[in-house]
Amino acid sequence: MPIRVCAIEVSHWHSLYDPAYLRQLARMDEVELVGLSDPDPRVAAHRAEEVGGPPVFGDAEQMLDQRKPDFVLALGRHSSMAATAHMLLDRGLPFVMEKPMGVNAGEVRTIADRVAETGAFVAVPMPFRYSAFHAKARELLDGGGFGPLSHVYVRQNRFTSQRYPDWDSPWMLDPAQAGGGSLRNLGPHGLDMFLQLTGPDATVVACQMSNAVHRDPVEDYVTVLLRSSDGVLGTIEVGTSYPRKPGQGAPNPRDRLPDGADAEWAICGRDAMVSSKDGELRVTTADSEESHDSAPPVPPSYRMLQETLRCWQAGKPPPAGVEDCWRVNKLVDEAYALAR
Repeated sequence: MPIRVCAIEVSHWHSLYDPAYLRQLARMDEVELVGLSDPDPRVAAHRAEEVGGPPVFGDAEQMLDQRKPDFVLALGRHSSMAATAHMLLDRGLPFVMEKPMGVNAGEVRTIADRVAETGAFVAVPMPFRYSAFHAKARELLDGGGFGPLSHVYVRQNRFTSQRYPDWDSPWMLDPAQAGGGSLRNLGPHGLDMFLQLTGPDATVVACQMSNAVHRDPVEDYVTVLLRSSDGVLGTIEVGTSYPRKPGQGAPNPRDRLPDGADAEWAICGRDAMVSSKDGELRVTTADSEESHDSAPPVPPSYRMLQETLRCWQAGKPPPAGVEDCWRVNKLVDEAYALAR
């Protein structure tokens, strides 16, 4: 039997755009989308039409009562995520919830504590863990190929923040509902990558941010400097100042940001460096330099969802969980405090 999946608050733009979770789930033979909920009936109807017409509901709990899903995709405003997570934990439902799971690390900690107490299955999407960059970096780290590490660098400069209201998520420009701007939304990807490659403990040593491009109430570009417990340095840059406008169709299936948005990932040690930019993966050592196409056979968000469901079915922990989300939110909070 297929896995019956319901999705909550699908007005979040990730339902159809960027990672496009609903589109990815609709592609899976093992999944049946059996309900979508959102307070805005127009948006819910549009999302449903794009993925085969599952029933739509204005109230998430009513949907869960009637459709009785096996698994839940939880989206929504950052300010409502913690309440949604606790509601799903009360019902004993396994779910994957979009990061950041709250507007600060304290809200996420309350979820993590309940998961630790109950053993509930709660996953967090970290699709960049499925990139060619992460796979090659992990291979060299495990084989000692880097030697002593020097630094990790991540840049994600995405499209204008106008895409949020264009994609039915205008709340992303309200710091009270979003918990911040580029750093709260995009920062977790780079921060999680730094922790994955250097260890679970890190400290924010500096942060600067600006809203000079769009003059929104939230920041549109941020630089965060990190240091791991072993002294590895990290630079995370995230923003929404890329000049082009994104298309609104299905996501580019290749391992690069759609329509040419600006991104670069790098990790450097004494003996080797791995970098990824514009769809090209480069591996550099003292004796050689290799370049490879970094495009995977399927989008990282598809793999992430598929692996998450497989782990749940096998009774294993999720690929990325609430503790991972709490760690990156803790760093985000530290960075905001320093910038202020």
